[in-house]
Amino acid sequence: MTNSLMAMTGGDVFTIVNSAFFILGGIVVFMLGMSMLGSNIEKAAGKSMRRLMGKATKNRFVGVCTGAAVTALCNSSAATTVMIVGFVNVGLMTLTQAASVIMGANIGTTISAFIMALASAGGAQFSIAALFALVAFVGFVISMVGKKDRLKQIGAILQGVGIIFIGLNVMSGAVSDLMDEGSNTRSAVENIFIALGSTKETLTWEIIVLFLLGALLTAAMQSSAALTAIIISLAGSNLISLQMAMCIILGANVGTCLTSLISSMGASVNAKRTAMVHLLFNVAGCLIFIWPVAFAGKYIAKALNGIDTQWQIAIFHMVFNLLTTAILLPFLKYLVKLACLIVPEKKGAAEAEDKETLDRRLLKTPAIAVGQVRRQILNMAERAFKNYKLSLDMLFTGDLSRKDEFDATEKSIDAMNKHIISFLIELSLTEISKVDEKKVSSFYHVASDIERIGDYAENIVEYAEKAVEDKIEFSEHANQEIRDMDSHISNLYRYTCQVFAGSDLSYLPDVEREETATDDANIAMQQSHLRRMTEGTCTAEAGAIYLQLAVNMERIGDHMNNIANSVKAYGHAKSSTK
Repeated sequence: MTNSLMAMTGGDVFTIVNSAFFILGGIVVFMLGMSMLGSNIEKAAGKSMRRLMGKATKNRFVGVCTGAAVTALCNSSAATTVMIVGFVNVGLMTLTQAASVIMGANIGTTISAFIMALASAGGAQFSIAALFALVAFVGFVISMVGKKDRLKQIGAILQGVGIIFIGLNVMSGAVSDLMDEGSNTRSAVENIFIALGSTKETLTWEIIVLFLLGALLTAAMQSSAALTAIIISLAGSNLISLQMAMCIILGANVGTCLTSLISSMGASVNAKRTAMVHLLFNVAGCLIFIWPVAFAGKYIAKALNGIDTQWQIAIFHMVFNLLTTAILLPFLKYLVKLACLIVPEKKGAAEAEDKETLDRRLLKTPAIAVGQVRRQILNMAERAFKNYKLSLDMLFTGDLSRKDEFDATEKSIDAMNKHIISFLIELSLTEISKVDEKKVSSFYHVASDIERIGDYAENIVEYAEKAVEDKIEFSEHANQEIRDMDSHISNLYRYTCQVFAGSDLSYLPDVEREETATDDANIAMQQSHLRRMTEGTCTAEAGAIYLQLAVNMERIGDHMNNIANSVKAYGHAKSSTK
C-alpha cells in the first residue's frame, strides 16, 4: 500500500480530487432526487398515507405492512421514523403501534438498494441510467406543460426517479474514473480494502472496523441510502466484496438511528422511547447477523455466485431486514418494555407533557400535519366553548369561585392560537396539495374566530363580576330568554363541530338555522328589555348588562357560523344519519 501511494503522480492526485468532488456532487443529486420523489408521492397520496397510518393501529402485522408501504413511498426509513416519533409525541400512535411500524420501515427502505443496483445494470451498448435520464426529461416537460395539479405531481415524481439514477450514475462514473485498471490510485485503494477485508472464518477487528465505519458514515450523512449507493458503486468497480459490504450495511442500520434519536430530543417520554425502540431493534438485528457474516460471509457469497455484487448487496439488505423483523416481531412487547426501562418516566413528567401540541416533526408529512392542525383547532374550540358555558354559569349563580379555572383556560386558548398560527405559517411553506392549501388558508381564520369566542366569554365573566358587585339579579323571564339563546348556541356549536371535523357540508343547513335563531333571540331579548323598562320592572344597571350579554352571545353565534362556512372552500356533502 505504501509503494502504491509513493508511486502516485500529480495527475493521480488531481484524478482523486476530481473524482471525490464528483462523488460528493453525485450524493447531492441522488439525495435531491430522493427528496423530490418522496415529497411528491406523499403530496399526491396524502389521503392514502393518512389511511395507511390509521390502519397501523389494528395489530402488529398491519403495523409492519404500513411501515413498509409508507417508507417505500417516502424512500427513507429515517424520514418515516422521524414521522412516527412525531405521531407518538402528539398521541396519534401508541408506543407499541410505533414499534411495529418502525420494523416495517426497515423493510420498506430495502427498495432503495434495488433501485441502486438497477442503476448499475446495462452494458456498453445500453445504460439503465441513460433511460432514466430520459425519464427525468419527460417528467420535466410534463411539469412545465401540465395544467392540472395531478399532472404536475406525476411530472415531478418522474423527475425525482430520473434524478436518483443520474446521481447514482455520476457517483459510479467518478468511482470508475478513479479506479481505471492498472492505475496507481486503484492499487492504493485496493490495498486499503485488502487490509480491511477479512479472509478468516472468525470475527476479527477488520469486520468491527467496517461495521463502525458504516455506522459513523451513516450518522454523519444521516442517510443509509447514500452510503448504500457508495457501497454499490464500489462493488460495481470490484473494489469491495459482499462480506465487506454486509459489514458496512449492518453498521449503516445502526447509524441511521441517530436521526430518530435527534428528532426525539425535547419530545415526550414516549417519543424518546420510540427512538430507543428503533435503536434496540437495529442493534439486536446486527448482533444476530454479525456472527453469520463473520463466520460464513464467504459461503454466503458463494451461494450467490453468478449474481452481480450490486444485486447481492441488495438481496442481503432485504433478507437481513425481513429476517430481523420475523425474529423480533414476536418479542415486540419485550422490546417496548426494555425501551421503557432505559427511558424511565420522570416524576411529574406525565402532567407536564401536553400531547395536544403541534409537533414540527409532522411538517415532514404535510397531509398528516393538516389533519393534526384540524384536531388541535377542535381542541381549542372545545376549550373556548367550555369557558363560554362556565362564564354563563357564573352569571346565573353569582359564584365566582371558578374564576381562576376560567383564566387558566383562557390563557391556554391564547397560547394555542399563537402556536397554531405559527405552525400554519411553517406548514404553508411546505409542498402541499391545492386542497390542503385551502384548508391551511381557512384554518388561520378559524383559529381567530375561536379566539374571539374566548374573548366574548371573558366579557360575560366581567358582566357576572359586575352583577355580583352591584347585587344585580335578572328576572326569571330574562333568565329564561338567556337560556333559550344558550340552547341555540349549544346546538350551533354541535353542528359546527360536525361540519368542521369531517369537512361535511350536509350539516350547514342546521348551522344556518341555529345561527338565524340566535339573531332572532337577540332581537327578542332587546324587545323584551324595552317592554320591561317601560313597565318599570327592570333597572338601568341590569338592562345594560342584559343588552351587552345578548349582543355578545349573538356574536359568539356569528363566529361559529364563520367556522362552519369556512369549510365550503374545500368540504363536500356526505350522507348523514341526522
